[in-house]
Amino acid sequence: MGSKNKLKRFNENKTFVNVVEPTREEVLNNELGYKGAWSKKFFKNDHPIVLELGCGKGEYTVGLAKRFPEKNFIGIDIKGARFWRGAKTAIEDKMDNVGFIRTQIELVDHIFEPGEVDEIWITFPDPQIKYKRTKHRLTNSVFLKRYHKVLKKEGIVHLKTDSEFMHGYTLGLLHGEGHEVLYANHNVYHNEGAPEEVTSLQTFYEKQYLEQDKAITYIQFKIRDDKA
Repeated sequence: MGSKNKLKRFNENKTFVNVVEPTREEVLNNELGYKGAWSKKFFKNDHPIVLELGCGKGEYTVGLAKRFPEKNFIGIDIKGARFWRGAKTAIEDKMDNVGFIRTQIELVDHIFEPGEVDEIWITFPDPQIKYKRTKHRLTNSVFLKRYHKVLKKEGIVHLKTDSEFMHGYTLGLLHGEGHEVLYANHNVYHNEGAPEEVTSLQTFYEKQYLEQDKAITYIQFKIRDDKA
């Protein structure tokens, strides 16, 4: 994507009512104005909140929102030029249960109050295979603690990835730390039992992975109170 096109998308994001772009300082200083009141202030309802972390183009955020109009969906990514497409689609389709936040995922527990979030989706994250990059891995112990803070007591986390490494790493960590694995599948398109939204919704990159005959994995789990 050229810099001119990126700039155009950044400028258009500023006009979208469903996009919030706080500075890091605003988040850390609790100046955003929505913490603890996303449903009431941003969506103007009392529906459950579902996050997609590292939402990319926003396909899953928008796709889930179309399937579950009784829930509010927020995509979070630091790359606003990517989720521009999802934000624009939601506006064009007059969807009032979709929002996007341009910020770092590590700040999630500064953006939402404890127990404010019902579900979290992590779709095709960078597996950060190299040891030195493990602190950025979105299912490491530190991130799980952050998710646990914002999730309701029975809140659910979904991980969908094409990385067998990420799948195995996360599954091992969950079992090792005593969290509750509700469902795990190393190839959702070749095995039965995966939730409908896991197999019927496909991101741009997922379609490419499938053309390459790569297995798509999925884990659904709960972060236990006494383990986070």
